Amino acid sequence: MITIKIPQSVLEEMKQKARDVSKKSYNCYSKFSAGAAVLDDKNKIYSACIIENASFGLTSCAERNAIYKMISEGSENLKAMVVYTPTSKPITPCGACLQVIHEFNPETPVYCFCDSHEIADNTLSDLLPHAFGLKRKGENENEIQRG
Repeated sequence: MITIKIPQSVLEEMKQKARDVSKKSYNCYSKFSAGAAVLDDKNKIYSACIIENASFGLTSCAERNAIYKMISEGSENLKAMVVYTPTSKPITPCGACLQVIHEFNPETPVYCFCDSHEIADNTLSDLLPHAFGLKRKGENENEIQRG
C-alpha cells in the first residue's frame, strides 16, 4: 500500500518525462523501449531510458539509469519512481532494478504505466518483500538486513 503521497501534477510530469525519454532507448537488440523517472526529496525529477549492450548482461535498465543519474547529480533520497513501457499492460521493474531501488528507499512508491489506461502502483516492499542490503547511515551501518 502506497503511503507516500505524490501530488497528481508531479506524477503526471514524471509520467510524461518517462514516456518522452523512452523514445531515446538504445534498444537495437530487443527493440523493447522503456523510460523511468525518479523523484528525489527536493522534488527534482531525473529520467532515463534503457541502454542495451551486445553482451546482454551489461544492459542497463531505465530504472537503474534514472537512479544512477540522480546519484551522479548529488541526491541520494529517492521519493518515488515512475516506469513507462509501450505495452498494453504495465510492466514492473526487474529484480536487479528492485534491489537498486531498495538501496535508496525500501518504501519507494513505484508507478508503472503503459499505452492503456492501466496503472500498477505498488511500494517497493510489495514488489520485493525480502530485499537484501546493508542498513543505511545511522542504522548500525554495517549490519546486514534481510527482508
